[in-house]
Amino acid sequence: MLGTLNGALEVRGIRLAPEDISAEVEGINRLRDRMPTLEEIIVHYRLRVPAEARETVDRALASHGDKCPTARSLEGAIEVSWTAEIEETPPAS
Repeated sequence: MLGTLNGALEVRGIRLAPEDISAEVEGINRLRDRMPTLEEIIVHYRLRVPAEARETVDRALASHGDKCPTARSLEGAIEVSWTAEIEETPPAS
């Protein structure tokens, strides 16, 4: 999903340095018939974005899951969700 988000931002003219975009992923296993089964994946994004690009970033975040091949492949079998911690950087002077 990180690659899909980064691509969505680049298409919109927002290029982030590698240190400005990262993700931590958590998998939730639950016992099903006494067997641990992956049931949920939560992606936690950390982004540093230009303040003037915040609306565009929010729109890309809102739609990137629908365009991610991995998330689409898991649809119906494993719940995939995300959160985002966004730091806005001041405009360049």
